[in-house]
Order: sequence, then C-alpha cells, then structure tokens
Amino acid sequence: MLQSVEEIQAEGKILEILDLFPRQGEWTEEDYYKLPETNRIIELSQGRLIITPAPTTQHQIVIGKLFLLIGNYVLSNNLGTTAMSPIDVRLYPGTIRQPDIVFISNEHKNRVHKQYLDPPDLVIEILSESTEQEDRTIKFYEYAKAGIPEYWIVDAEKHTIEVYISENREYKLLGKWDVGEIARSKVLTGFEVSVDSVFQ
Repeated sequence: MLQSVEEIQAEGKILEILDLFPRQGEWTEEDYYKLPETNRIIELSQGRLIITPAPTTQHQIVIGKLFLLIGNYVLSNNLGTTAMSPIDVRLYPGTIRQPDIVFISNEHKNRVHKQYLDPPDLVIEILSESTEQEDRTIKFYEYAKAGIPEYWIVDAEKHTIEVYISENREYKLLGKWDVGEIARSKVLTGFEVSVDSVFQ
C-alpha cells in the first residue's frame, strides 16, 4: 500500500527523534538525566530504559495507605525520611530505580540529594501484573546488591505482605503475612501493620 507524503514525512520525523536516543542496552545515567521531567515511572537498569504502565487504582490506594502508616510512624518517632514514587533511587552506577515507597534513616540523611536518593534503608514494591516478574527477580537482586537492608513485596491481589532482610547482600525472608495477621519490620524497630488495614 502506497504511503502519502504526509505519512512519509511523519515517519521520517519519528525516525529522526528516535536517532536522538540511545538503543536499549546502551543507555547511561547521563542519557537518563537528559530526559524531560515526567510523572511516568521510568527506570534505568543494565543499559535499558524501563517505562512502566500507569499503576491501577488498587495499586495507588495500597501505596497511599502504607505510606501514611509508615510515614506517620517515622515522623512521630523522628526516625528519618519517607518518600514515594516517582523518585529516583541510584542503587549503584548505571542503575536507577523508582521504588513505590522508601525510608532513609536519620543516620543516612546524607543519602538524600537534590536529584536522587542513594540506597535507602527500606524499599517497598506493590506488585502489579506488569511489574511482578521484575520486582521478584531483577529488582530483588539489584536491591540486595545495593545493600538495602529491608525489602517489602506487597501483593495487592493476594493480600499478602512479604518482608525480606539482607544478610551479606542476599535477602532472607523475615516473614510473609496474610489477612488477619500483623506484618512487622526489622529496620523500623517496633513498627507493625495489620494486613487488613492495608487492603480493606
């Protein structure tokens, strides 16, 4: 089928724009920080630019509840700083992630920079269909490699909370809690949360 002049010109412009960006596998931190500001979740791993689809309503509701619960606990006990996505976390050179929720203790407040955070003390990911594989494999490895002491995986479909703690840069399961149970943190000493309160 023959293309119109307008279609050929539009295709040419798209190719010109694509030529301005690196190929997948060749992205650097410098390239990443040249991207325009956006509310989209965009991450950098192994030279790949990862663009995640917009989260579901349920995903955002769960983030909101957990962020309030943890944030209030951190604030009332003057423990440090909490933040939620989108926020850049530079795990190590060439790897930038945007966890759903992060906590940085007062002891590590020097890890808070204008453009990004260095590895926090705790990260939380709320699983979604499009991110579960990445959250349970590649991010699991990257967060451990970065030395993040605690990693929460929250399953909004199964209504479970899993908490992993780092031992020699490898994660071990501290506990997996279901509806009717109380999840707890090791990093945030004394912090406990009812699984029901997160999902109901």
